[in-house]
Amino acid sequence: MRTSLRRSCEACARAKHGCDLRMPQCSRCVKRRTNCVYANEPLTASASLPRGTGKEESSAGIIVIKTSRDVSPTTSQASPQGPMGLISPIDASIDPFDSYPATRLPRPRVQRLIHHFLSSIAFQYYPLDLSHQSNPFVVSWWPRALADPALFHVSLQTASLDEELRAQQGFPISEMLMADSVSLIRQTISNPALAYRDETLNSVVTLAAIEHGQGNYETVSIHVDGMKQLVAARGGLGEIRRTSPLTARMVPWVCLLVTGSPQFPAQSDDGFGNGIQTTAQWQLSAPQQAATSLDIIPHGLDVCPEMSDGLRRLRSIFQSSALTNTEIHDLTCYVVHKLLLMAQPSHTDTTRLAVFECLRYGIVLYMLIIHGTTYYSHDALAHAVIPKLQSHLEILADTEYLHSPIFVWTVSIALAAMPPFAEAHQEWFLTRARVMAISLGLTAWDQVACQLKAVLWIDLPQQVTIQRQWDEVWGLLNGS
Repeated sequence: MRTSLRRSCEACARAKHGCDLRMPQCSRCVKRRTNCVYANEPLTASASLPRGTGKEESSAGIIVIKTSRDVSPTTSQASPQGPMGLISPIDASIDPFDSYPATRLPRPRVQRLIHHFLSSIAFQYYPLDLSHQSNPFVVSWWPRALADPALFHVSLQTASLDEELRAQQGFPISEMLMADSVSLIRQTISNPALAYRDETLNSVVTLAAIEHGQGNYETVSIHVDGMKQLVAARGGLGEIRRTSPLTARMVPWVCLLVTGSPQFPAQSDDGFGNGIQTTAQWQLSAPQQAATSLDIIPHGLDVCPEMSDGLRRLRSIFQSSALTNTEIHDLTCYVVHKLLLMAQPSHTDTTRLAVFECLRYGIVLYMLIIHGTTYYSHDALAHAVIPKLQSHLEILADTEYLHSPIFVWTVSIALAAMPPFAEAHQEWFLTRARVMAISLGLTAWDQVACQLKAVLWIDLPQQVTIQRQWDEVWGLLNGS
């Protein structure tokens, strides 16, 4: 029910100025950068389409509803403060309520999901950038979604899933959006003019993550195979990076996390190739002629030239570089792919091979700890890596490496990276940690940190995760 006859926002009414009733902010409030508060809903909230509304058939055969600039649908007023301290999470320059593809949902529900995506989901997917003025899901992804029915539906689905997971009352809206998303993507892929765009890759990679979260692994495999074909047809990740750095980051990373293994190649150390891009820090950390202490590989770890080179580079980067969140992501993506794709050394010494594999899988897990969850959970990859790491540590447990820094480091990293539902592996690593604490006399964190720094270490807040695991070990030893 209308609470007054006022046909303007409060600011325009006080100034006796004409108001265009645009939501979430009228144009005058946008220019003045003030909150836009309506005493009653604009008349455009009626169920029927307002005058001046037209329908256009999109290239994918989906009806896109476009409203005139002076009349737009009603939404609830956006909160002035969004999650994580974001101020005005919806930028007025990207007005999601002006034009978007049609859906089977009521407009108020669509608008609520739009707001949830832009104010929350965008920053869950991409916590590397907490500014709504530069977060790529807000400034790059969303404008594309407004023009692409498939990507729009997939984006709404991520917001709907988040809402319905919290409500714990089933997933009726998400399931409907999933069916429509799949149908729209099939239409897009059947059209050669649309199939190879960044929007299509964004849609498919998001669906792959959603299907993986629901346990539909065969469907995930189909989506991943489709993405690999699309990327190959585009000329590789390097070509995609030219038009959408966000897509070039998301596709290989999400594919790795949902399959547990690399799906795309990595560039060489010098940046050659069309795979996952190396980083400036990696290239600049190439060993110099005048060796430093960081170039010296700890005793017993020099088991393969390629692995030793990678370890030297990381030790140098971690000690001398102040990395941004985006640089940490790019470095992690490159290093994890490079390590998992690295061929075993040719020698047949089982102990040296076990050291090589412990370094491979230990560094992978450590990079995941440093990286944190961006785009998607690491649990599937950790589940794939930890059993392999344990099998190689079991070989080293019968050698002199049992009391070496590499054993302490690897066990510590594995405990900190342990995913849910891995109780058997967690118990094995806890037992090894207790044995090491007794045999090496490790009674304080400083002693453990000394062992860890002998292999590979970076001072970041994430180290608290590792320290917490050792607190648990000492608690078990003390019977607390």
